[in-house]
Amino acid sequence: MGPAETAGPAAGPAASIGAAVPAAPAVPVAPAGGDLARRATANPLFRLVAYALESVHGRPPAAVWSAPYTFHLGSPGLVAAASWPVAAAAAPRTDGLVRLSSLGHPADSCDLPLTLSGPPPAAPAWAVRPYALLRALARAGYGRGGTDLHVQGSLTAAAGLATEEAADCAVALAVADVHTPAGEEPDRATLARLMAGALPDGDEALRRGALFARPGRALLLGHGPRSPESRRHRQRYVVFDPADSGARLVLLAVRPGSGDGAADLARAVACARRAGALSAWPPGQGPGRSVLVLLPGPRLTAVRAAVAEDFRSRGRPVPRFLNIAVAGAARREE
Repeated sequence: MGPAETAGPAAGPAASIGAAVPAAPAVPVAPAGGDLARRATANPLFRLVAYALESVHGRPPAAVWSAPYTFHLGSPGLVAAASWPVAAAAAPRTDGLVRLSSLGHPADSCDLPLTLSGPPPAAPAWAVRPYALLRALARAGYGRGGTDLHVQGSLTAAAGLATEEAADCAVALAVADVHTPAGEEPDRATLARLMAGALPDGDEALRRGALFARPGRALLLGHGPRSPESRRHRQRYVVFDPADSGARLVLLAVRPGSGDGAADLARAVACARRAGALSAWPPGQGPGRSVLVLLPGPRLTAVRAAVAEDFRSRGRPVPRFLNIAVAGAARREE
């Protein structure tokens, strides 16, 4: 499933669900998110994730959480959230099993023993990261009896936004929520520290953006008055709302396999600037196959047309354009 190329939040993936795994003994749950799959007014992605957990693992979710993809704004420690989410559905177990599935990997669902130390069990490549996080959560007291988990994003890595950090946050919040007293939310600061320790290869700024973002605001990390708290954990908000000033923010991504990605991306940015784009910067910490482009709203059609015409004239695949709205933080879907 490639990224959507139209405005607004994703309508959810269209993928088949893998074969059902035989159910193992599990604790009965009064599912807070159990009817989400059948709620016509719910976002299709969240309905699909709730249904997939029930279909693959034979039981409804006790919690469904979404977390936004996040991006850097070209300045150190400045991040914001996009209106495209990753969703995770979770249900607790008592038999020490972790059962993982994803519509993005329909043939690679897996049942793994939950061990708190020692080498992890062999797992499909996609499941290694969520399993490591589930181990860390269990060591902290969340889900020691095991978990049924289903994860799905609205974008793929080909879209150009970091995918792992949003998934980390959705998983951590869904699992922690199941083991948090009713009426309370999981402690996001605690989960941020836990993820930083369990997944040190991740981008902590992007994870904190997914946990603490606000609509129309950018999150500035590591700045502000001195305090006993670590400098990198201090944060404040600054206004960043392109739509409020009549501007548009789009993600421009060159297509994989199109040759020299860096050269293609540079050429696409040059075309966009000539057609009226104001600025462009990478959404991650390093160069990739995409850039965020800020442009006046009335110039969006002209910019897209200029880039498309240049690439078609050279027989190259036309880059993707993904509209971005500055969104809020991860949330429980009810």
